[in-house]
Formats: sequence, structure tokens, C-alpha cells
Amino acid sequence: MIVDKVKKHRLPTHFSQNSKLPIRVVSPAFGHLSEEAAKNYQPSQRLSYYFFLFVLKGSCQYRVDGEKITVEKNEMLFSLPNQFQDFPENLQGRDYYKLGFDDECLYRLPGKFPFLLNPLSQQKICFLPGAANRLQAIFKILTGLLRTTDSDPDLILAYLNSLLAEINSAYFRSQKWPRGEEIDKFIEFKVFVESNFTSQPSITTIAEELALGDDALYRIVKKHSGLSPKEFITQRLILEAMRRIHHQQSTSVKELAYELGFNDPGYFSRLFKKVTGKTVAAFYQDLSG
Repeated sequence: MIVDKVKKHRLPTHFSQNSKLPIRVVSPAFGHLSEEAAKNYQPSQRLSYYFFLFVLKGSCQYRVDGEKITVEKNEMLFSLPNQFQDFPENLQGRDYYKLGFDDECLYRLPGKFPFLLNPLSQQKICFLPGAANRLQAIFKILTGLLRTTDSDPDLILAYLNSLLAEINSAYFRSQKWPRGEEIDKFIEFKVFVESNFTSQPSITTIAEELALGDDALYRIVKKHSGLSPKEFITQRLILEAMRRIHHQQSTSVKELAYELGFNDPGYFSRLFKKVTGKTVAAFYQDLSG
């Protein structure tokens, strides 16, 4: 299973609506945290779980890794563990479902869902009316199962598997995504990078890990991401730097550089400015301002 190679992520403590599974569903009339409990969760946070928002009526805006995303009727936003997300203050009055679960649920599902690696680098999925109706029906069943904390977890997992199968199909259909060994290798590349980017492995090391030559790896990654393997890793490192700055996980540029595998903080600073157009100090200042 693809997710076996990815670090395990957890739903927040006391967040689950089932006594045996880490999963939560929210709709306008169901599942909201109490005002007291909600105080423990910031509107801006780094996710530790998988998050989905499916809109049936109205629209709303989220910000994921700094990108503003508008979600409208029959559209779904999904965000992955470690992504930085700004939650809107209020979704009341709209028709929607929100879903959160972690790797424990994912590991127990029979299906394989490569869309969760987001190979197309898109956070939003559009559904045809038929698929949207099926999603709504599955969400209704999941909501019913989660109204009592002792519902059979196997039933919940069965419907979650169906839900993710619908989402996976829509994700790839919208882009006429080709199938085959080449796609599998690109997904393996993304998994390897996600698990090892701070050690900054060489391109040859990655190619050997994937049983490819350097040229074949370059061709596959360039074709499906628009970036060379080195550029892809650089983009991931700088994204991680922005996330850590946003959460003030590092106290200095030097500390941040070392945490991300850079031996030369000066080189890291220059690379950060080249990719983002801002110095690290300016990025800090924008956040604090």
C-alpha cells in the first residue's frame, strides 16, 4: 500500500466520533465541536490528518499552503497531513460535509487511493451530478453511523472506502490521467521525496531506489510535474521551510537550514529568496505583520 512508506499521522485527541476509529464527519446540523472544545483548535493550523470539505450549496474559501481556494457546489477541497490550512470562521447556513480521519483508518481500508499523494498538485476536485449524488448518499450513511460512538467500525470503513473510491476516480478522470508503470513510478518518486526530502538524497540515489536510470527518472518527473527531480525536491524543501516559519518551529535561519538538511545557511537563504521572491526575514515579517 502506498501509504505504508509515509510517516503516520494522527487525528487530534478526543476528535473522533467513534470509539474504535479515528474519524469525524461534520455537517451544518451535525458534529460541531462545543464552543469550549473549539477554543483548543486554531483557525490556522498544520494538519495532522486528512481533511475533506464537500460543498452541496453555496461556496466558501480556504487557504492551503498559502493558496486561496474557492469551493463551490459539487466541488471538494482536500488537504493532506503536514499541509498548512486556514479554516474559515463560519460555514453555517451552507450545505456541506466535512470529513477528517487519519492513517489508522487508511491502513485498514482495502482500496488504494493514489490521489492522496496529489500527483496533479491540485487541492480541489469537481464532481459530475451523478457522482455528487453518490457522495452525498455515502456521507448521509456515515453521519448516521457516527451518531453513536459504538457503531461497527467495519461498516464505517466500508463506506469510507466507497467514498474515497469515488473521489479517486473523479480526481484522475478530470485530467484524463494515464495509467501504467510510468504513473506508478512518479507516485513512488513523490512518496520517496515526501519521506526523505530533509536528507536531500541525490538524484542517482532516488533513481536507484526506484529501479530507474537518471534519464528515465528525469523524463517521468518532468512530464508529470513540469519540474526536474532536483527542482521538485527544492520546491518541497522551501514549502517545508515556509510551513515551519509559519508555525515558528525554528528560532533562526541557521537552525531552519540545518533542520532541512542544508550545511550552508547562506545558500539556503539565497535559495529561499530565489523560489519565493522574499528573504526569510521578510517572510517572517509578513507573518508577524
